[in-house]
Amino acid sequence: REEGKSKMKIIRDLINQAIKILGLPATEFSVEHPGDEKFGDYCSNVAMQLFAKFQIPNSKSQTSYKNPREVAQEVVSQWSMVNGQWSKIIEKIEVAGAGFINFYLKPEFFLEETKKATGSGYGRNEDLKGKKIMVEYTDPNPFKEMHIGHLMSNTIGESLARILVANGATVKRANYQGDVGLHVAKSVWGLRKMLDDRHQTLVDLQGESLKERQKFMGQAYALGSSKYETDPTPPTATLGARAEINKLNQQIYARTDEKVNELYDIGRKWSLEYFERIYQRLGTKFDEYFFESEAGKVGLEVVKEGLKKKVLEIGDEGAIVFKGEKYGLHTRVFRNKLGLPTYEAKDLGLAKTKWGRYKYDLSYIVTANEIDEYFKVLLQTLSLLYPDLAARTRHLSHGMMKLTSGKMSSRTGVVVTGEGLLNDLHEAVLKKMGERDIKDREEVADVVGVGALKYTVLKQAVGGDIVYDPEKMTNLEGNTGPYIQYTYVRAFSVLNKFQIPIDKLQTILNLKFDALDLQSQELALLRWIYRYPEVVEEAGEKFAPHLVATYIYELAARFNTFYQACRVEDSGEVNPLRYLLTQAVANVLQSGLGLLGIVAPAEM
Repeated sequence: REEGKSKMKIIRDLINQAIKILGLPATEFSVEHPGDEKFGDYCSNVAMQLFAKFQIPNSKSQTSYKNPREVAQEVVSQWSMVNGQWSKIIEKIEVAGAGFINFYLKPEFFLEETKKATGSGYGRNEDLKGKKIMVEYTDPNPFKEMHIGHLMSNTIGESLARILVANGATVKRANYQGDVGLHVAKSVWGLRKMLDDRHQTLVDLQGESLKERQKFMGQAYALGSSKYETDPTPPTATLGARAEINKLNQQIYARTDEKVNELYDIGRKWSLEYFERIYQRLGTKFDEYFFESEAGKVGLEVVKEGLKKKVLEIGDEGAIVFKGEKYGLHTRVFRNKLGLPTYEAKDLGLAKTKWGRYKYDLSYIVTANEIDEYFKVLLQTLSLLYPDLAARTRHLSHGMMKLTSGKMSSRTGVVVTGEGLLNDLHEAVLKKMGERDIKDREEVADVVGVGALKYTVLKQAVGGDIVYDPEKMTNLEGNTGPYIQYTYVRAFSVLNKFQIPIDKLQTILNLKFDALDLQSQELALLRWIYRYPEVVEEAGEKFAPHLVATYIYELAARFNTFYQACRVEDSGEVNPLRYLLTQAVANVLQSGLGLLGIVAPAEM
């Protein structure tokens, strides 16, 4: 299947064939793009790797080579014996430096690939065809505000899901929400207290907007949390806010009180409606929703199984724990002394529930890295109870978003909610728009603001911390989402102006290609566009959205240089090559932004 292979893989195959013909030992080697394009479009260190093997004492490998250059020259000499796609794409092969092999691709290949790059499916592959993958991300808690960590998880998880789909996988997007637990009991307690104090009922609140109801819920949680933490009564007391909230927690799990159930059910419903509005704003649509209330029940059964298998044991005051020290981990509680499932038990129940709903090959869980140690214990426990599920499960952790003064923390009072951050970016974009004549200003401002956030999160490797700076994030210059979106708008406006059918373009180019005198800016684009399928493939293999971000930023930079130097219309005639390049760039930018979950707007 040569046609479907990336050019990097074709070159790797060529090298392996040459090694085999020469009778040299198989070895690991790299094929990559040189940092400077004057050294070709690909380079390989295979000769150095082979020569190093020859130096191993008692090696059975051939030892007649004096240096890596001789090995490289011998490998290159075999290409006349290797037939296939290489002759259609490779212009020349050179040995350079200490023994690098440099490959130069044909201009005809670049042009043909640029034509392909105008197609809607360009960049996609079927490497993961047949693979069923679940990606769990976002995971907010009903009754509480969605915070910035949830936005980061959503951004990374959504991009990962899209990249896996682009590599041929069937992906289910999953969201696991904490609809039971102490935080819920605090919220319900606060909700009941505030309604009583204001002489209101839930019916009175129904008339308020969803935003106002969510604000009320946030205040209720803050009140309940504060009263719980500052209750002066001893922990064992049966009276006071702490005791009442602990009792509520048990009632919510057991659903034994109708009035509590009513408060809980309506509050949960409002929260989930509010979250859906934010998901829509972020461009996410989940396939599966899981809740702690269902996972907890399954988790308690798993805990019983864990006791029988002696994976778990009875700890202090009747709690059930996992002793992790023998595995280099710490001890975690899976069922507390009140008989309630902890987060750990719920997550075990979640793993089993997911599998019952969707027989996946892989399951990714995207969370902040502050719970990395927790997941080490969880996955170790899962491996002892359900080794097959553990082998299919991957934890992908991301860093934190910080203010310039440090981490956003409720303890210091410096809190930015998820919606608040999106609104800040929206306003920052509106301010930069100024008086520009844009038809759908509010919609465009939201698209650009969301894009600014997502690109900031995704342009670096997953795991690093992010500094929240709305001024820098929304800048139209430099390595930002708005810069790439604006570049797309620029290319789109050119296409919109001339609107040449692509089949007419290809006919013209086929006739005139030999006479084309390429400008350096044109060649720079031609030598970058064809790499997009490789980037999509590598991003899928390494779960690395930042590779896509890096690629489209460089593509945007090259296009803007081209745009300034090369007129698409000259002396009243449209230059077909330049129009084709513009069309390919617009298509690839839109596709690449899409893989990051970012909309490519028609105007800005």
